[in-house]
Amino acid sequence: MKIAELLNQSPDSQWTLSKQAGVTHVVGRLPIKSNGEVSWDYMDLLHMKKRFDDFGLKLEVLEPGYEMLMNNIKLATDQRENEIAQIQTLIRNMGKLGIPVLCYNFMAHFNWIRTSLAVPSRGGALVTGYDHSLMKEAPLTEAGIVTEEQLWDRLEYFLKKVVPVAEEAKVKLSLHPCDPPLSPIRGISRIITSAAAMKRAINLVPSEYSGVTLCQGTFATAGEHIPELIRELGGLDKIFFVHFRDVRGTPEKFVETFHDDGQTNMFETVRAYREIGFDGPVRVDHVPTMEGEYNLDPGYASVGRLYALGYLKGLLEGAGY
Repeated sequence: MKIAELLNQSPDSQWTLSKQAGVTHVVGRLPIKSNGEVSWDYMDLLHMKKRFDDFGLKLEVLEPGYEMLMNNIKLATDQRENEIAQIQTLIRNMGKLGIPVLCYNFMAHFNWIRTSLAVPSRGGALVTGYDHSLMKEAPLTEAGIVTEEQLWDRLEYFLKKVVPVAEEAKVKLSLHPCDPPLSPIRGISRIITSAAAMKRAINLVPSEYSGVTLCQGTFATAGEHIPELIRELGGLDKIFFVHFRDVRGTPEKFVETFHDDGQTNMFETVRAYREIGFDGPVRVDHVPTMEGEYNLDPGYASVGRLYALGYLKGLLEGAGY
C-alpha cells in the first residue's frame, strides 16, 4: 500500500508531520489561484506537483471534494457541457503530469453531510455523527427534487464523455460512494448507497480506468462486510483508492469512531488488501479531534491523523505489507 495523506497545496506543519509519520504519497485538492478560484491548468498542477516532489512526497491522487462538486453535471444545467470540458482538461493534464488517480463522487448539491460535528467519543474526543430523524423536516434546497432515475441518467452521460479521455490519458476514475448511504436527503436522491449500486455505476461504461474509491466507513455504514467487499472488488481489479475509517451504526443513525473502535475488523480489512495484492494509495479519513486541538475542521485534525496513521502502519506490518 502507498500510505498517503490529504495535504494542502503549499508546505505547512501537516506536510512535516506526515513525512515524520511515514507518509510517502499525497492526496491533493485542486490548486487555488491567487484570486481564490480553483484551477485545472497544466502549469498550476505542475507547480503543485513539484512542491510535493521537492519535499520528497509523490502526488498520487487528486480528490477535489468541495472545490469541484460537479453540480452542473449532476443537476444537468445549461453549464453541464462547460463543466465536462473542464474535467476532460483536468484528466488530460493529470495524464501528462503522471498523476494517476482522480477521486470523484456523484452526490448532488452537497457532499458528505452530518447532523453533528462534535459528538463526544472516547476520552472526550470529538467525532461527527448523523441522525436522519433530524433531517426529515429539513427544507428542500434550491435544487428542488432530484430523483434517482435522473442521477443515474446523468452519471451515465458523464461517464460516456470522460471515460474515453481517462483511457487515453491513462488516469483512473475512482468513484466514491454517497455519504450517508441513504436516499433522499432534503429532496435530493443519493444513488451510490450500496456495493450493488457501486458495481452498477462502474459498469455503466465499462473500462479498466473506471473503478472505486473504497471508503470503508461509508460501505460499513451501508451494512457491507468490508473484507468480503475488498476481496470481491479486488478480484475485479476495481479498487483504485482507499479511505481508511470506521463507524458504528446504520445509515439512519451512526457516529464515526477512532479507527480501532468501530464495527469493522480493521485488521481483517488489511489482510484482505494483502490477499488481493493491492498496492494503491490509502489515506486515513475522518479522524477524531483530540485533546489540545480546536474542532475547526471536523474529521481532519492533526493529532487524530497521527494516531490513525500509527494504527494503520501497525496493521500493515502485522499483515505482512
